[in-house]
Amino acid sequence: MSELLWVFGGTGFIFLMTCLGSSMVFFFHKAASGKAQKIFLGFAAGVMIAASVWSLLIPAIDEARMQGAIGWIPAAGGFALGVMFLFGLDKLIPHLHPLSDVQEGLSSSAKRTTLLVSAVTLHNIPEGMAVGLSFALAAQHEGDPALLAAAAALALGIGIQNFPEGAAISLPLLYEGMPVGRAFLLGCLSGAVEPLFGVATVLLAGVIISFMPWLLAFAAGAMMYVVVEELIPEAHLGEHSNAGTLGVMGGFLVMMILDTALG
Repeated sequence: MSELLWVFGGTGFIFLMTCLGSSMVFFFHKAASGKAQKIFLGFAAGVMIAASVWSLLIPAIDEARMQGAIGWIPAAGGFALGVMFLFGLDKLIPHLHPLSDVQEGLSSSAKRTTLLVSAVTLHNIPEGMAVGLSFALAAQHEGDPALLAAAAALALGIGIQNFPEGAAISLPLLYEGMPVGRAFLLGCLSGAVEPLFGVATVLLAGVIISFMPWLLAFAAGAMMYVVVEELIPEAHLGEHSNAGTLGVMGGFLVMMILDTALG
């Protein structure tokens, strides 16, 4: 029970940060500039790259070795499965990215606003899994201070980048004519998959504890797919991509500092 409470706390925090970002529709009445969106996307990519390595893959290898297994096997296998999982969702779920007019996934007649929300929701799935598993790993080791601090650092890093991400989905919805209240609600709900997938993944890990290294690496692979397939390309659209590049570097630096300083 305490393990689930920790997971609810961690994933609930990053969900709250998404909602706080979405609440910007009550204070601003136009979408962020293209340059600002590139910075936000780049920052999110940098955070997720650093988190995939320090918060997920390294703990996956360490946990596998503690179980007497060869560390790189579950790390590599779980990573590949995570990539294939997100690849499948990317090809199946109809979605549209804020800086693009090209629909991805299966053909759909859904409204543009619905497709925009679907895109951000896809990004949030691996984030919820990552934070949930990090807190579950700490709980399984009876509150190991180092693992708990690492989980808190991951939640803080993901939460920081979720704030502009929430604004980046709600403000375009408002710009396209959606009422303020509905734009906020949909932006907020795009983050609801974080606690849902976080708790579901942890329940699975609790059933088969030996799968924890695989699941940690799985979340890393899913996050890296989002970064390479969508976040970095979107952050570099147009002629001048310096803003997106600096965003990636800044996000990586922030997450690295959080993980090493608090972990």
